[in-house]
Order: sequence, then C-alpha cells, then structure tokens
Amino acid sequence: LFGNAARLDEGMIVLGMFTAGLVLLYVGGEALVRGASAIGVRFGMSPMIVGLTIVAFATSAPELAVAIGAALRDAPGLAVGNVVGSNICNLTLIVGIVVLLSRPALREKLITFELFVVLAGTAIASIMLLDGTLERVDGAVLFAGIVFYIGVAVWRLHSDDEPLAEDETASSVPDVSAKLSVQIIACVLGVAALVLGSDWLVRACVAIATQLGIAPAVIGLTAAAFGTSLPEIAASVVAARHRHPDLAAGNLIGSNIFNLLAVLGATALVTPLDMGFVTVWDVAIMCVTTLLSLALMYFRPRLTRIDGSILIVVYIAYIGFAFSPSAAPL
Repeated sequence: LFGNAARLDEGMIVLGMFTAGLVLLYVGGEALVRGASAIGVRFGMSPMIVGLTIVAFATSAPELAVAIGAALRDAPGLAVGNVVGSNICNLTLIVGIVVLLSRPALREKLITFELFVVLAGTAIASIMLLDGTLERVDGAVLFAGIVFYIGVAVWRLHSDDEPLAEDETASSVPDVSAKLSVQIIACVLGVAALVLGSDWLVRACVAIATQLGIAPAVIGLTAAAFGTSLPEIAASVVAARHRHPDLAAGNLIGSNIFNLLAVLGATALVTPLDMGFVTVWDVAIMCVTTLLSLALMYFRPRLTRIDGSILIVVYIAYIGFAFSPSAAPL
C-alpha cells in the first residue's frame, strides 16, 4: 500500500514537473518574442525582417532549449525527436488549425524562397540522419545554412519594391511603447524561463518514458514536440484571428527552417547527436508531411477547410503510428 502511494506521489510530481515545464516554455517563449521583437523595431529593423528573423528564432527557442538540454543530459534521441516531431506538428496540426480558422491565400513572392529553404533543409537534415548520427561537421553545415537564410532574407526584404503594408504585420510585431529596460528584462526573464522549463520538461519526459516503458524519443516526437510548439500555435492562431492567415503559415515555415538548421545545427555543434529511438520512418514522415503541406500552400490559390481537416487527420494518424509497435527502430 505504502509502495503504491509512493509511486503515485512520484507520478504526480513528474506530471507536475512536465506541466510546469510546458508552461515555463510557453511563457518564456512569449516573453522572448515580445521583448526581442520590440527591441528590434526600436533599433530600426523593419517589422517583416523582425518577423522572419527575431520572431522566427524566438518561437523556436523552446525547441533549442529542450534539444540542448536533452543532449547534455545524455538523451540525444529526445533532442532529435523533439525537432522532428515539432516540424511534423507545425505543418500538419497547426497549419490545419489555421486553415479551419481562416482560409489563407498565400503571397507567392513572399514564400517561394522560404518554401525552397525548408524543403532543402528537410532534405539535407534527413540525409545527414540516415546514418543515425549528427556529427559536429553536420551541425556546422546546418548552422551555416541558417546564417545564409537570414542574410538572404534581409537582403530580399531591403530590395523588395513592394513591402507589406504596416498594418499587415501588426499581428506579428508587438507595441514598442514600453521602456527599453522593460523589454530587456522581458528577454532576460524569457531566457531564464526557457532554461528552467526545458530542464524540467526533459527530466519529466525521461521519467515518464522510464515508468511507462516508452522510449524517450517517442515522448519527444509527441508530447514534448507539441508542448514546444505552443508558441507557434499561439502566434499562428492570433495571426489567423486577426485575418492574417498567410503570415501565420509563413511563421510556421520560418519556424521549421530554424528548427532544422539552427536547433539541430547548434545542438550538434555542442555535442554530436544520435537518433536513439527516432526511426527512419519518423524522418520519412517528416519529409512526406512537409511535401504535402507545402504542395498545398504552393499550388492552391486558397487553402480550404477540407485541406485543413486532411492535415489534422494526418497528424492524428502520425501520433497513433508513433505509439504503435510497428514504430520500432529499423
């Protein structure tokens, strides 16, 4: 009886740590997005440059924090699984939700380059993962890719003859009326919340996986990936409700780019990664869902609610696959 009570108490503590970790990641990501974006605008960066660089990176900060924390705690499969799962979640579940809320008509000139980068990044990262590891050389190549992407994005936006109107970016850029000191404090507190939240989430994921006999990577592919995608969910839903669904979809594409190039690249530079229980099938599903979602965005003049429903069903089917016996490592 006392043993069962002790296990129950331990389970409640782990569940509480998991929940608190997700909350801290969400709050920290939100604070970092708002603070860093406001600072960028204050110092003369255009709203769209801020959106494609600072905001996109900040919304990927939870994935980066979890990936580095998992790698340093000798759970590299959780690090890789979190990125793979988050990218699948972004381009299926979250895009599907955005489409159901407001049918987006994407601006081809604004997303063609980003579509190419996310496809190239997905292909390169997937090829690197075929041997089951990401070495520091691989990390350097991926990180060089994010530097190239930011440079080209800034150059394109400076040379764009038809920039977006200011009101079209309102949902992505916060008010800059607050004092600079307040914005800096928001950034510092956001980073602190991300560090603490990632530590608690990684600890809880490993504990839950151990107690349930599930590979930590599976938790990373599903629950942790969904949790670290909360900033993207919040930003995308807000953008869609403000009638800027194209910006919502664009932010998700940008987040996937940062996940693949910056998060995997930086983490592999810190310490080489192995896939653990992330399988070739998981990577293949990431490639297929990326192609499906981006093909819908590119070839359809306006996404329909049927498209959104299909993407959501695909994500639900993937979650079922992740927990099925057939998902065993190859």
